[in-house]
Amino acid sequence: MTSLTVRMTTRDFHHGLLAVVLAGGLVAVGCSSPSVEQVDTTTAVPVSVETARVEPLTTVVSVSGTIAPAPGADWVITAPVQGTIAELPKAEGDVVHEGDLLVRFDIPSLPADAAARKADIAQAQVKTETAAAEVTRLTPLVAQGIAAQRELQEAKSTQAEAEAELSQAQSGSIAATAMADRTTVHARFNGVIAKRWHNPGDIVDASMTDPVLRVVNPAALQAIAAVPIADLPRVVVGRTARVTGPAGGDGEAATVLSKPAQVETGSPTADVRLAFAAPTHLPINAAVHVDILADERSHALTVPAAGVVRDGDETFVMVAGADNKAHKHAVKTGLMSLQRVEILSGVAAGDQVIVIGQDGLPDNAEIQIVK
Repeated sequence: MTSLTVRMTTRDFHHGLLAVVLAGGLVAVGCSSPSVEQVDTTTAVPVSVETARVEPLTTVVSVSGTIAPAPGADWVITAPVQGTIAELPKAEGDVVHEGDLLVRFDIPSLPADAAARKADIAQAQVKTETAAAEVTRLTPLVAQGIAAQRELQEAKSTQAEAEAELSQAQSGSIAATAMADRTTVHARFNGVIAKRWHNPGDIVDASMTDPVLRVVNPAALQAIAAVPIADLPRVVVGRTARVTGPAGGDGEAATVLSKPAQVETGSPTADVRLAFAAPTHLPINAAVHVDILADERSHALTVPAAGVVRDGDETFVMVAGADNKAHKHAVKTGLMSLQRVEILSGVAAGDQVIVIGQDGLPDNAEIQIVK
């Protein structure tokens, strides 16, 4: 039998040993449970960046709201007292013009009361004239000593009572006449019949719970925005806004018209009224979205909102350095819009802020910028 001599160099020994170790490692991995995920710090993490830049920045208060008539452009008509509807010429949806007849009530007691009040005035006038004449007659007689001072004082007292009675009769007549005038209702402004609850011949009560007609002016509609109390100081009368209806789109231009000087205790929101730049076609009570311009900066250092990371009390961004590493920068933020955030400190204009791939990225990690 021929003998075979094996010669092994030091290099061959090391290679062989390495192979055994690797083989053992593979066997161990195959037999054990899956290991916890580890970050390979030698592999560059792909990221996307955007440049921090100085630009104008505006922020908005975005809230929900509804469409409603302006004050004075919404009129609910009720009967002055219980009565019967004699005329009701307008139907729901009809256009009305100022002065048009809207409703006539048949309430016989009101004209009769107005006539009686006028009779009271006539009687009071007679008493007043008679009392005044008696004072005029007695005054010179008292001066001549022919009549007693007591008689003159009584005459003056009677005159004062007559004048008070006349004033009361006149006030009563004015009120009765105004009530009688309410039996016939004419349009105060141009508008449309938004709602009709009754028909001619119906008996109605003098109550807001039993209305007859609702008239609104569609050319004077406004948006009422429900602004959170915390955002109310950011809303300024005169600022511009956009009102978007249920159908979406670009919305309609509007202006903040008014905001409340006080709010109800415990109320989470306050109603802010906005006037449209042009008449709106949105219907009354339509739900809308309102964006009100709140703050403006003409020169703000901004970064994309997606690049700002908030972790507990810590706010930072990851900046891509020239060394192809990610560097963590603690920042202080200012104004915030939906897309951009103002940076007050921690970042300089021109810095490359990581906007994709920054979550969970450790400081000084190797990165590769991708589009």
